Amino acid sequence: MFLHPHTVTVRTGDAIGYSALLKFIEPTARSNPSLYPLLAFIILFLQAVILTGIINKHRMISRSNYFPGMAYLLITSLFPEWNYFSAPLLVNTILLIILSGLFTTYNQQNAKSTLFNVGLLLGVAAFIFSPSITFVAWILLALAVMRPFKLNEWLLCILGITTPFYFYAIYLFMVDQWSWQNLWPHFTVSLPSVQQSAWLAGSAFLLAVPFFTGGYYVQENLRKMLIQVRKGWSLMLLYLLGAIFIPFVNNSNSFENWVMAAMPFAAFHACTYFYATLRIVPLALFWVTVAFVLGYQYYGPGW
Repeated sequence: MFLHPHTVTVRTGDAIGYSALLKFIEPTARSNPSLYPLLAFIILFLQAVILTGIINKHRMISRSNYFPGMAYLLITSLFPEWNYFSAPLLVNTILLIILSGLFTTYNQQNAKSTLFNVGLLLGVAAFIFSPSITFVAWILLALAVMRPFKLNEWLLCILGITTPFYFYAIYLFMVDQWSWQNLWPHFTVSLPSVQQSAWLAGSAFLLAVPFFTGGYYVQENLRKMLIQVRKGWSLMLLYLLGAIFIPFVNNSNSFENWVMAAMPFAAFHACTYFYATLRIVPLALFWVTVAFVLGYQYYGPGW
């Protein structure tokens, strides 16, 4: 990613916030092409640290460990597009903060401020990457899982989501550019067309096998977990389902949008590394993945 820096451009689905950020960075990046991969690496590393902190803080795994962050950095190395500086990569950070906020609502007597902030963050994310607004379904399902139904809390969360749109509508009106098309982006849903290759099949295999294995271990240990931890894994699974839907919205026929699924995948991969009874299995999985990543980066297409 540093030897052959990827040129970043505005794609379908990238919103005005991300476009403004690129305009700010572009003059410096033009003379220093390595700026984009450097920013992407820093973001990926910080996200790995945050994800590890969330899983350890909420005791998603029986003992604190660094497997979630390690798994996240391994997973994001399986696809070249997951190392690009992109709007979905930035939104991943916001979704992590939202995830942490949703976890904390389980034990909160008065969670109104947290729920408003969660909604507000999702509204801000929509101004970076438009399809991320579809995560509103994930947030509402998460509220149904984590808390007893209270209409005022749901309305407050929705109010938080609409707040950035409200202020943007005022701005459009003030500059005489008001229209629904400018306020609400156009969405299309279609099947992405991805070029097949043996390297892609290998990446998919190393992504899927530890995920299903981790899902088995989560199910196996579910009875030993506290209620909030069980709900937390349900929340993570709903997160994955929402993230898998994103690439079908305004798809660009690349894997950049799929990076939003890397977080929940990493959580389940961490369980494979942690709970495996035969210690040779996680060791072999780790080194096979590392060898594949190095081979893909130096000898495969796309890097």
